[in-house]
Amino acid sequence: MALHAGAQQQQSHFKETIQTKFSHADTLRGSITPQRAWWDVVGYDLYVTVTPQDSSFKGYNTITYKVLQQDSVMQIDLQYPMIMDSVVVDIDSLKITKQTKLAFDRDSNAYFIKFPNAQKKGTQRKVTVFYHGQPRKAINAPWDGGVVWARDSLGRPWIATACQGLGASVWWPNKDHQSDEPEYMNINVTVPKELTDVSNGRLKLRIPNADSTVTYVWAVNSPINNYDVALNIGYYKEFKDVYNGEGGKLDLDYWVLDYNLEKAKKHFEVVPKMMQCFEYWFGKYPFYKDSYKLVDAPHLGMEHQSAVAYGNGYQMGYKGRDLSGTGQGLKWDFIIVHESGHEWFGNNITTNDIADMWVHESFTNYSETLFTECEYGREAGTEYLMGCRKNIKNDRPIIGIYNVNNEGSGDMYYKGGTMIHMIRLIIDNDEEFRQLLRGMNTDFAHKTVNGSDIERYICAKTGKDLRKTFDQYLRDTTLPELQYRIVGQVLYHRWKSSIPNFDMPVKVTVGENNYQFIHPGTRWATDNLSYIDPKLFKVDKQFYIKVREMKTVKEMKEPN
Repeated sequence: MALHAGAQQQQSHFKETIQTKFSHADTLRGSITPQRAWWDVVGYDLYVTVTPQDSSFKGYNTITYKVLQQDSVMQIDLQYPMIMDSVVVDIDSLKITKQTKLAFDRDSNAYFIKFPNAQKKGTQRKVTVFYHGQPRKAINAPWDGGVVWARDSLGRPWIATACQGLGASVWWPNKDHQSDEPEYMNINVTVPKELTDVSNGRLKLRIPNADSTVTYVWAVNSPINNYDVALNIGYYKEFKDVYNGEGGKLDLDYWVLDYNLEKAKKHFEVVPKMMQCFEYWFGKYPFYKDSYKLVDAPHLGMEHQSAVAYGNGYQMGYKGRDLSGTGQGLKWDFIIVHESGHEWFGNNITTNDIADMWVHESFTNYSETLFTECEYGREAGTEYLMGCRKNIKNDRPIIGIYNVNNEGSGDMYYKGGTMIHMIRLIIDNDEEFRQLLRGMNTDFAHKTVNGSDIERYICAKTGKDLRKTFDQYLRDTTLPELQYRIVGQVLYHRWKSSIPNFDMPVKVTVGENNYQFIHPGTRWATDNLSYIDPKLFKVDKQFYIKVREMKTVKEMKEPN
């Protein structure tokens, strides 16, 4: 990612301090290796048979790809303990001969497929990868993920995948990098006949098989990132609704365990209101072609595209808790709102590198504030946001290290959402802010981006140079300190910050509850403000900063 000079320097310094923690396998997983760079995924046709008795998967994935540059070695990712059995080329009928099989080598969780000749630039080809194994069991899904092999309350099998960060290659072979999304995907899942599989997109077929299994065929007609591809296998029942939205009629499909059907019908009534709120702020729901689904899951939840995983126990808040401590967070179901917000930020707009996951999480965190505002008013939304600040740790930068599959700090949620709120305050026009969010979801629709693309977009669309603000809150762990002194009715001010030439505008009072922007730099300056009473001076608490009053001229002479 091309950063401006100050950011490059900070990123380089941070990398030097922790680079020893990353392995060769991390680089294979997180970077665009030469064996990934020469080809572009067009589509995946995935076939997998799930056997609950021995927790095994078996199947194949046909990868349709476009040749960008001539090359003869292709990297396909599949994680231990899964095993790649064979690879064949350009075989649609799957009538495999010895001559069609390709040789391959394994390096950690990457397989390197060897074609007999260099692929011709501009052509479209297919390879089919056969595989099997017992995929890694999730330790604490969705955070420490893999495949969840659970039991429902009646003791019946309940299986799901959750693999963000860890990678989709934990259970199926693919080009496991966020920068390359398939334009479409077909997901064919075979399970014992008493079970139902719910995956992404639309259910096209349910095929009974002679061996007491059934195959569910799901079609995804939009680009999808790999970690969003999901299996949900259990004793499901479906009920439906329709939302009349900006894109016409949107199918709302709910797949819940059979014994949850009646309470789900009541609890999920919030979805149309949520859709209305999010379409107002973010624009049209991005996946009308594929519907919107909520799916009961044996883990807390995940933003699986068009098949949002729900595991919050049909209660308000986050597992019954209010993350803000204000009471506002107990008025709505956190998992429904947060994970659905990802349909716009994370699924519609996806980052090329997981180091930039703040684009997914900061805006989605702010969707919680916007939903609270839609339902209960601006003051309630702000109260919720500010209450959540107690969860900020300021432990490490929000942006991670590039090319090694490294996430930044968990502050990408609360601190990132607070940064988005401050940008809204600085714009000082809610309609312009709304059009900024809608514009992002239009201009970057179904695309992958770098975090720097979003930074530049916001600066360009707002006409405000916010580069230092991004540096402060995304690339640094300290808070800027607004230093001020009032002499008579003259306000002197400056920023003290670890970011050179930090220059974020901030609101202060010019009278009782009458706020106005000042524009501090890192040198002492004044604004042309008149105060009724200097004792009324306050800094808007919505800005996440430190504030220090300088009592004497000597203090003002302290180095910045």
